[in-house]
Amino acid sequence: MMSGTSQRVTIDVNSKWAWFARSPFYVIVSALSGVSVSFAPLFLYWSGKGRFFPGYERVVVPLCFAVVYLVPLFYFVVGQAVANELRRQSKQQG
Repeated sequence: MMSGTSQRVTIDVNSKWAWFARSPFYVIVSALSGVSVSFAPLFLYWSGKGRFFPGYERVVVPLCFAVVYLVPLFYFVVGQAVANELRRQSKQQG
């Protein structure tokens, strides 16, 4: 059972990540998050069957694979920074 207390955590990030969070590129990565989970695997499957953009499989397949693989990789990197900061703060408190 969870208690009603909450904590505030401040995460220090590198200046390149701070710039990235304010850039238009972040909007593109955010929009591709849903695509990487749902549509990119489906288009990858259809391209393998020759149903999606016939004749352009050499372009579509690598793009779909890149979206499926690289977009979550971005969130793993950000999540790792948050987890490291939480571990650091818990070691300082305890």
